[in-house]
Amino acid sequence: MLYFFAAGIHSTLEPTIFKDLFSNHSKDYVRSRPLYPRSLFDFLVGLVQRRNLAWDCATGNGQAAIILSEYFDEVIASDASKEQIDNALPKTNIRYAVFPAERTNLADDSIDLITVAQALHWFDVNDFYKEARRVLRKNDSHNANASGVIAAWAYGLHSISVEIDNIIHSLYEDILGPYWSKERKVVEDKYQSLPFPFEEIEAPVFKIELDWNLSELMRYLYTWSSVQEFIHKNNSDPIKQIYNDLAAVWGKRNSSHKNRVIWPIYLRVGKV
Repeated sequence: MLYFFAAGIHSTLEPTIFKDLFSNHSKDYVRSRPLYPRSLFDFLVGLVQRRNLAWDCATGNGQAAIILSEYFDEVIASDASKEQIDNALPKTNIRYAVFPAERTNLADDSIDLITVAQALHWFDVNDFYKEARRVLRKNDSHNANASGVIAAWAYGLHSISVEIDNIIHSLYEDILGPYWSKERKVVEDKYQSLPFPFEEIEAPVFKIELDWNLSELMRYLYTWSSVQEFIHKNNSDPIKQIYNDLAAVWGKRNSSHKNRVIWPIYLRVGKV
């Protein structure tokens, strides 16, 4: 049994079983996943009236929680994977905890902002939404605009150039197609096929932009759950099937050359 005493956490919680596709390579996940743009957080924080407590749900390595900690007095960063939490980035005002998104021990009416980065498609969304409604701060007689905000986002397949993108699409669809979980379809649908029972807030378009060399791209590709599943099922490496083609078109045939890598962000934002 796990015990938590951080602000907003008030009881005990039994462990649960969940679909875990990332723990076995959580250290690589920390090093190789793209960083979210600061402008996204500026927008989200601008929607809340209070900045007492944020909950970064399915925090993974704590990437979003670290940025949120610069805006909020305290951040609760939870994940159902102990391995991910063990590799999360420490910060004095972040309280890391291991529990599932759908069954928390967070206090009622305590959270100003909930963020879910690259994870909502793995949840039992109906149960999670019930928890979100319970823990989000509600309007009160002193502040009619104090209701909490929930934001969930995912990023789609990246783009670099026509030649490189064609090779990556071949990997994504032709080689790895059968090895993607069914939840990936939700991301491909830009999160529009997910129910979202909140008062929705119109959001700007955001994207991730990074300058990467070929090695950095390779490390990122190895964090794909489908790549790990392919390796597990076939005892062979799918990335090797495309590496030479990628290297040939990367940029002046120089693997250290930096290319701009762009991921579209699919964002849903609402309030209770």
